[in-house]
Amino acid sequence: MLRLLREFWNDQRGIAMILVAIMLPALIGFAVLMIDMSRAGNLHNDLQKGADAMALATAGELDGRSDSIIRADRALANLIANKYQFANGADVPTILARAGVTRRYLRSLPPSDDDAIRAADVITDEVTGAKEAQFVEIRVTPVGFSAIFPVSFNTGNSADNSFNIGAIAVAGFTQTICETVPLFMCNPFETDTPATSKTIQQAFADGDTYSRELRVLKVDSNPGPGNFGLLQNGLQSIQDGMARGTAGTCYNRNSITTKTGVTFGQVNTGLNVRFDLYQGSLKSIKDNGYRPASNVRKGADKTSNCNKYVMATDGPPPSAMALPPGTGYDSSTGMTAPISSNTFWDSYWSINHNGAAYPSIPSTSNPTGDTTKPASRYDVYMYEINNDKVKDASPAPSKEKGTPSCFKGDLTKADPSRRLINLAIVDCKANQARLNGHTQVKPDGYASVFLISPVQKQDPKDEDNPEGTGAEKPISLEIVDVDGPLGNGTLDNALRNEVQLYR
Repeated sequence: MLRLLREFWNDQRGIAMILVAIMLPALIGFAVLMIDMSRAGNLHNDLQKGADAMALATAGELDGRSDSIIRADRALANLIANKYQFANGADVPTILARAGVTRRYLRSLPPSDDDAIRAADVITDEVTGAKEAQFVEIRVTPVGFSAIFPVSFNTGNSADNSFNIGAIAVAGFTQTICETVPLFMCNPFETDTPATSKTIQQAFADGDTYSRELRVLKVDSNPGPGNFGLLQNGLQSIQDGMARGTAGTCYNRNSITTKTGVTFGQVNTGLNVRFDLYQGSLKSIKDNGYRPASNVRKGADKTSNCNKYVMATDGPPPSAMALPPGTGYDSSTGMTAPISSNTFWDSYWSINHNGAAYPSIPSTSNPTGDTTKPASRYDVYMYEINNDKVKDASPAPSKEKGTPSCFKGDLTKADPSRRLINLAIVDCKANQARLNGHTQVKPDGYASVFLISPVQKQDPKDEDNPEGTGAEKPISLEIVDVDGPLGNGTLDNALRNEVQLYR
């Protein structure tokens, strides 16, 4: 008997069934818990993807315009409708749409993602604050989730197994410009009284910029109207940026950094390649990034050559004439008066086009749409190109033509747009204390400007060392277009809109 009891005690057959029977409730519970966790994770993932998509679509409209919030709300309501599963009562996928989320627009974010969004970051007046809205927070209204596992996940006193799941996403809009020289120009329409100032976009749309000659010069460390300055860039040489038309980096539409300590001779030699002038270290360059414009008429004297520009002063009238300077120059703004009549063009046309009468060129680039105004310099420049007038020669002794001949590279790559550059416009009066050094400022906008004539030295003797420190004459230009909805859209290709998630 004792032996039988001992054998029974030592017999381990069937022990696995006992262990399984003991562990089965735990295994089933763990499996159910894993199913719950997977379902809850999938629900949160669906909601988060929906919040992210809504935030990105909404932020894509926050471009700083006065109607940006209106358009952002329209995008939120109409563009995105994500599906989610496993919520309470959701036998089929449920649509997460505008009604299931709340949104708020922000002007800034705390430095750390761990910090809560402050009241100071939130746009409280969406009518007047639309231009400041750079970020949007999308918060999904929490939806219920019922667990299978028979333990309450509710942090409250409810005895059921349900809890709520939500999602939050924050996205922002940035706009950068890549195809621009590393220059800024002071806004000539900024005044000491904000009520009378105009943005460069407003002035352009009103026709205030049309056919005016702007003369911009770097004169000291505190620029004002009529001045320009340099920007931080990704290039080893400012000269490269001036010649190629790029800063080697992209600038954020909301912030640029000024730069000091550069020889401005690099500015003129870089810009002058567009006029088929290859000075200093650029005398034998073949890089197409330094190619000339397809019309380089500049009123050059017979003693001018590919490496040195001398304006024709023989006559009167001179034997060659550049696009004429404006009249009524105002040093407080750095601008001349607009071209007042077609007679402005009589001498230029007669000298450069075989004594012909001026053909009354339409003002096709006038932003107001009035083509009966006297043509701007850019209009005349393009008319010469489009009507095969570039090859016309001025009288002896200059006999100047507008066709380029000095570039050592492929002259078939000459391009009308090479006389256009993009640059930043800054309200220098409002930011004067911040422009002296490497400081960040918000530009008023960006403009496409037409180079009227080559940049010269104040002292003709300094032309033998164009890259040197000799004082420069102003850069002479016309504004052809501006960025934003008030412009003609030619800068849109240079602007890059970027939307990204921040939280």
